[in-house]
Amino acid sequence: HFHLESAYLHVDQYARAVVPHGTLAAVTDLHEVANVLGLPGLRYIMDCARRVPLDLSFMAPSCVPATELETSGARLGPAELRRALRWKGVIGLGEVMNFPAVIGADDYILDKLATAQGRVRDGHAPRVTGKALNAYLAPLISSDHESTEREEGLEKLRRGMHLMIREGSAEKNLEALLPLVNDGNYHRCMLVVDDRNAVDILHDGDVDAVVRKAIKLGLEPVRAVQLASLNPARYFGLEGLGGIGPGYWANLLTLDDLRSFKIASVYHHGRLVAKDGQALFSARLPQSRPGSGFLRTVHIKPFTVADLALRAHGETFPVIQIIPGQIVTGRSDERMHTVDGVIEPDTERDLLKLVVVERHHATGNIGVGLVKGFGLKRGALATSVAHDSHNVVCVGASDEDIYAAVKEVERVQGGLAVAEGGVAVASLPLPVAGLLSLEPLEAVAAKIEELERLAAGLGCTAPSPFSILSFLALPVIPELKLTDRG
Repeated sequence: HFHLESAYLHVDQYARAVVPHGTLAAVTDLHEVANVLGLPGLRYIMDCARRVPLDLSFMAPSCVPATELETSGARLGPAELRRALRWKGVIGLGEVMNFPAVIGADDYILDKLATAQGRVRDGHAPRVTGKALNAYLAPLISSDHESTEREEGLEKLRRGMHLMIREGSAEKNLEALLPLVNDGNYHRCMLVVDDRNAVDILHDGDVDAVVRKAIKLGLEPVRAVQLASLNPARYFGLEGLGGIGPGYWANLLTLDDLRSFKIASVYHHGRLVAKDGQALFSARLPQSRPGSGFLRTVHIKPFTVADLALRAHGETFPVIQIIPGQIVTGRSDERMHTVDGVIEPDTERDLLKLVVVERHHATGNIGVGLVKGFGLKRGALATSVAHDSHNVVCVGASDEDIYAAVKEVERVQGGLAVAEGGVAVASLPLPVAGLLSLEPLEAVAAKIEELERLAAGLGCTAPSPFSILSFLALPVIPELKLTDRG
């Protein structure tokens, strides 16, 4: 279970990144691209994926948009899902993120679930327990990758769910959940990355990095491999994948030692495709560049610095609290410094302004709030990779820098940006849907590292700050989030 878009890489470069790490088959839910471009975007990525030595299967995105609490670029209803589920390579329904709607038996979401009758239906149920979890599981939702604590994961296993143990760039759940795996339930546990960026893939690895860490934490090596291969292949019904035997595809990797798990060579369908960490293939996209409709997707209604003002209503204001290693957040209510009734960021207390600017329909919606946990002393960071609707989200120490960073993302038609002194100082363009680069893996990783160095120079103490920032506009993750609607 992974999301291609979180790597910032197009399909060809994603394959170049992960195949040398032994990833030869994977299941992706393209709800990021779908939230921006709808079914045409999904079809385009699927066409590109046929040209790489990586067996990609696809889940039909169940929640586009994820909720009605934000503005999305597209909408997929039951009719669109039925169409997508007829496509070759689409094997089930993607993670059902609108868990309140499922628990409340909303007819619209139940109609979507009905389109995938007899197919795998992935779940997304952060902190859902007790009778609410029973209600969520009633439509036979099969898995969850949002558990962050042992008791939560244990309850979901006991209710019959398959537990995806996640270790991504911003989400670190392996240490908390791995002790759950035992002789009685290991066949219903999987190791997944969910969201992993290009820098982590280049320097640390993909699922192989999770396997290495699981082994270091005490999991028996063969079992760790099974949790990353045979178990997910069986869960998703991927015939001929996940194991080595007569009739299976010859997707193989060789190792010198199971515990160090350093991959020597990689074979896809019996052909050597990577050796000593280097890809031995090149993949060309169906056309040199995607169509213009996929490239110019950032449409922001003109606004001014004054439109970013945050007015005080009462003595305190709610603040999003970043929890290190998690995408769930906390909440605190803080007394803020104000000038003429307008709340000012307070860098001494690490209370920064957070802004979400709608970018699909030029509605002019701007959500403004506060966040704690970045540590910025000056400047601003912005990104159009903002799960799940992918409006432009920005954190900053001043309105002038926030404005400059958002305008830079608009100028490059999607991407990551750093601003200081009221001007943009660097950016990484992500022109395809405002999510994916057309550049090689190494160039994307180098630019991300440059942006992260600049962020650190501005005082940022958060690791992978752009990955963290990308989840602060995701209202299907508790406790407090910000969207373009507030």
